[in-house]
Amino acid sequence: MILAIRLIFILGCTLFGYLAQIQWLLKLQVPYSDWISAAIGGMVGVLIVSIDIFFKQYTVRNILAVILGLALGLLTHRLFMMVVTYAHFTSEVTRNFGIATAIIFSYLGIITVLRGQDEFSLMIPFVQLDSKGPGEEMILLDTSVIIDGRIADIANTHFLSSKLILPRFVLKELQLIADSSDPLKRARGRRGLDVLNAIQSNPNITVKIHELDFPEFNTVDAKLVKMGQVLQAKVFTNDYNLNKVAELQGVKVLNINDLANALKPVVMPGEEMEIKILKEGKEHEQGVAYLDDGTMVVVDNGKRRLGHTVKVTITSVLQTQAGRMIFAKLSDDNGHYPERGAERWRDNRSGHGGDVRRPRNGHDRPSHQSYQNPSNPQSPQIHEGGR
Repeated sequence: MILAIRLIFILGCTLFGYLAQIQWLLKLQVPYSDWISAAIGGMVGVLIVSIDIFFKQYTVRNILAVILGLALGLLTHRLFMMVVTYAHFTSEVTRNFGIATAIIFSYLGIITVLRGQDEFSLMIPFVQLDSKGPGEEMILLDTSVIIDGRIADIANTHFLSSKLILPRFVLKELQLIADSSDPLKRARGRRGLDVLNAIQSNPNITVKIHELDFPEFNTVDAKLVKMGQVLQAKVFTNDYNLNKVAELQGVKVLNINDLANALKPVVMPGEEMEIKILKEGKEHEQGVAYLDDGTMVVVDNGKRRLGHTVKVTITSVLQTQAGRMIFAKLSDDNGHYPERGAERWRDNRSGHGGDVRRPRNGHDRPSHQSYQNPSNPQSPQIHEGGR
């Protein structure tokens, strides 16, 4: 359809040139002036179509931004020239000065609107060159979620359909971490850059670097929250503190740790499973095992089966702010009460103060934070994400 319209337009320009006939060709009495005029009209039509094809690589939003910037620049030039007329320059100086300022103000207007098209609604509330289409959501990437690396795996699953926005100040922070003199920070920063490159090369995800900044804020977290408010975007992070601050200010947050907790398999008291006892527990004769997702399983009388894969029966499941804990007993051990392990843990957590040690057979009772997964020390069950 578009090709047909272009051909009709070129033919129309050719026909117009043939019928109009350029006047200076008639004055020169050039032979076949009507056909020459038709050829010139056709070439003008081809030139205009070529300009149209050139701008095909740009979105309508970019073209409208150029037109709006040109209009603002010429309007500013017009107001400027009204002031210049009071200087009573000669007509020639005024004409030359007007042409020069028209070019300058047009350029400045176009560049200004193109650079600030995403936040243009801040200056003119009723004119918004929105960077998202109808029904499309934007997600702002935090430094912590990039360094974490799991976002690349999530992107491969096609669950992320929104546009990912990488603020320029987040990219600068990531570069500073990668250039740090601390080897650990430098390794984390370089890992974040590798993850970012993997995301950008993923054809299923659109990643755009955003130039919007807020110099009045000193921290990246504060800038992210403000940017989320301005663009009405969500913040993708695993930083616990940023999560809470953003929610308090009405910004929606996507937390990878929350997603990981939601995807953990559901276990019910009374179910049986096979696990490997990895280490001793803090309680007498307890053993500790871990599920594939890092969830800690405390097994009564599991110490005597240390290093073995055993079948256990779930007695209780406790959900805490730090994650989920599962208490179990050996399936072939009929001498234990089902809720014994969970009740001990509850007694430690409530009613006895902050630092309570109640000896039993020479062993102190643990807090649930004492258990750590040696194969996954940063498991969301033990450690909340943070910058």
